[in-house]
Amino acid sequence: MPSKKRTGNKKSNQSNFAKLSIFQPNKYKFGKSCPLSIKGAPVVDYKDIKLLKKYMSENGKILPSRITSVCQKKQRELSLSIKRARNLALI
Repeated sequence: MPSKKRTGNKKSNQSNFAKLSIFQPNKYKFGKSCPLSIKGAPVVDYKDIKLLKKYMSENGKILPSRITSVCQKKQRELSLSIKRARNLALI
């Protein structure tokens, strides 16, 4: 049997986009400010249904902070308030 020689390299055929790694630092990252931490922001409370509904989906699930741009501390307060309001059947 004649042996076939492999010519070319798979890596050289890839485009530049395929070479990008997901672990590379993002140069264009910008910070969003938390809407609940700014001056004059409303206080997170389980009785404030209008505020809580802004941070819930149509199905009643709590939206993640990466979508709502809420800081970690306020996200914890929000989730606790939403759970309390659910428990008391306010939502």
